[in-house]
Amino acid sequence: MSDAEISAVTSPRDDRRRLSLPSQLLAAADWFNDSLSTAMEEAGWPSLSKSQSLVFVSIDDEGTRPAELARRLGITRQSMQELLRRLVEHELVTIDIDPSDGRATIVRLAPRAHLLGRDAAVISAQIEAELSERIGADALTQLHAVLEQDWGSPPLIVAPAGGVSTD
Repeated sequence: MSDAEISAVTSPRDDRRRLSLPSQLLAAADWFNDSLSTAMEEAGWPSLSKSQSLVFVSIDDEGTRPAELARRLGITRQSMQELLRRLVEHELVTIDIDPSDGRATIVRLAPRAHLLGRDAAVISAQIEAELSERIGADALTQLHAVLEQDWGSPPLIVAPAGGVSTD
């Protein structure tokens, strides 16, 4: 990669089209999440952090142990316990004794969480329809096609010679 290409990728810019692909993907996810969060709050649902929202997509249908949720989200067990405490307060999850091991607990979605999920799906469809209006139906279809492709395992890229700069 040339110095100009590296500069174009690493220089801070307000123009999203000039950002690196990871930055563009994160900005797009933030745009969608911000819209969804705002609409959910306006519909009367509690304000949830991104981490709390990630807990929902990480809970299996039959329930998931807190330690496994922490592993999936890449956080400590203590941090997961705090997330779960707040979700229990909002009546969105339950924590019960694991029937397969009475010494362990299992997290399940509460009935209210299923209602939240239903509302989130409806709002997400509306956000996607708005995005289609903004970027065009063909572009949205292409975006879905690219994101649905199997990208394979993450590549192992060798860092440039010289290691971490201490400057």
